Formats: sequence, structure tokens, C-alpha cells
Amino acid sequence: MIKVLIIDDDFLVAKVHAGFIKRIAGFEVVGVAHTGSQALIKVRQEPPDLVLLDIHLPDINGLDLLLQLRAAYPELDVIVISAAREAETVRRALRGGIVHYLIKPFSDHELLERLQHYQLTYQSLDEMKKEAEQADVNRIFGVRQQGHPLPKGCSAETLHLVEGLLQRVGADLSAAETAEALGTSRVSARRYLEYLSEEGRVVVQLRYGGVGRPERRYQWRSSRA
Repeated sequence: MIKVLIIDDDFLVAKVHAGFIKRIAGFEVVGVAHTGSQALIKVRQEPPDLVLLDIHLPDINGLDLLLQLRAAYPELDVIVISAAREAETVRRALRGGIVHYLIKPFSDHELLERLQHYQLTYQSLDEMKKEAEQADVNRIFGVRQQGHPLPKGCSAETLHLVEGLLQRVGADLSAAETAEALGTSRVSARRYLEYLSEEGRVVVQLRYGGVGRPERRYQWRSSRA
């Protein structure tokens, strides 16, 4: 279970984020803070795995707070969720070692995508062998091997989620099952699955039954490095 602390000066926004995260399997909200001082207290009381951090807080800049949070608990990860879009702010956040930077306003799907990406990365690190292969590191940092460009409208982050799902399940999935697991449309899921098929990263099998076309099912090619 990934423990999450939400830090946002807007009470309503923080409440909405907390309610949304509670509905995502594998995540648990362990606290909500509206100021930097509250956040430091909560981190010491129950250290989280992940912090959703706003930049504009009433008593401290969020990036300055990030340094204090890391001093109190070095192991925590941070996703910035803020209306701050200045290039220098983004650069400071990246140098501070954040996981993602999500600019307000954003959709539930965008937040879900970032959280699921973090979840897959978090699990990959827990399950990783004593020594990592370059392919393992590439997946964690979102680096892809050279291949065909992604179809128009597809994102590397969502592709990473599809890959992670197939690897985690270890069995064949249909486009509909993939869509349900990731919260996307069946059409979108199929585009990613077909792309992975073209790249040789999944095996496609046809399941016959009933009337109409056979169902295409996709399984991760485990023998691939």
C-alpha cells in the first residue's frame, strides 16, 4: 500500500484529491495538510511514501518545504500539483528530485495516469533483482528503445502503464480487459496493444467462440530482454 500525504492550501481541492486517491487500488491517504508547518508535523507522525505538493502555501514556498520534508524523511517521493508554471519553478522542482509535475487545472485521468505510473515504478523497484539491468532502469526512467513512433494521440506514460499491466498480469488480455484495468477506452487500449504487437513486445493470440470475429488477446513476450 502506497501511503500518500496531500499538501494544498485550498481545503476543497485537498478534499477532492483525497477522495479521488482513496478510490484507487493500492493507495492510502494518511494525511492532509494546508500549511508547511502542518505538513512537517504529519510527516514526522506518519511518514508517507508519496507527497502531493502544492507550490503556493501560506507560510512557505512549496519547493523550500520540499527540502525540509526530505531532511525530516529522506525516503519520500513527491509529485508537484500546482498552478505555478514559471520555467524556473519547474527547473527547481526537477532539481529537487520530484517524480512528476502536474499543472493545475488538470483532469482526473491525468492525475490517475501519474499515480499509476508511480505505482508501477514503485513496484518495479520493490521487485527488482539485487542488480538492475539497463532495460529495468530504462523502464523506470521512461526511456524507450528506438522503434516506431507512437501513434498520434498516444502518450509514452500511458504506454508504460499498458506495458506494466501486461507484465504484472503475466497472462493474455483483451483490449476491453486492458481498458477496464487502466480506466481508458477500449479503442485507446487497442491502439497501444497493437503498437506493442508491431514492436514485437507482445504476442497476439486469437480466441475463437461465438459469432463474428475472433477476439485478439495480447500477452507480454517474457523472453524479450
